[in-house]
Amino acid sequence: MNLVGEIRRRARHIVGPVMGITLFAYFAYHAVQGDRGLIAWWKLGQQVETAQAQYDETLAKREAFAHRVALLRPDALDLDLLEERARLLIGMAHPDDVVILRPAGLAAAEAPEPKFEVVPVPPSSVRGLDRGALDDLIGDTIGR
Repeated sequence: MNLVGEIRRRARHIVGPVMGITLFAYFAYHAVQGDRGLIAWWKLGQQVETAQAQYDETLAKREAFAHRVALLRPDALDLDLLEERARLLIGMAHPDDVVILRPAGLAAAEAPEPKFEVVPVPPSSVRGLDRGALDDLIGDTIGR
């Protein structure tokens, strides 16, 4: 009996701190790992940043579309934009337009950068062109 009494007497002094440490460990674990813990708060912050970036991108697109729509209003009609939209919808081009064809399935970002070689043309080889009309055309193009 003496051994059992000694165990009971010592257990009274140990049970309180062991229960306190266990309770503290339980709350500490859930403060970090729980549904509303530090890790969940960190992940939520990342989701907010991602959503804010998506919102900013969508807002920029919306403002760009609103600007294009404003250019199509009858009181402030932009003829270049109207012509561009009409050609796109009809699917036709003006005889003076330069059309660049890409291979099927090749996106604009994947298209190789064209390489041009500048070849000087002597004035004697240009036949049938009115030099004044050509200068006017170049001036109109640069003036845009």
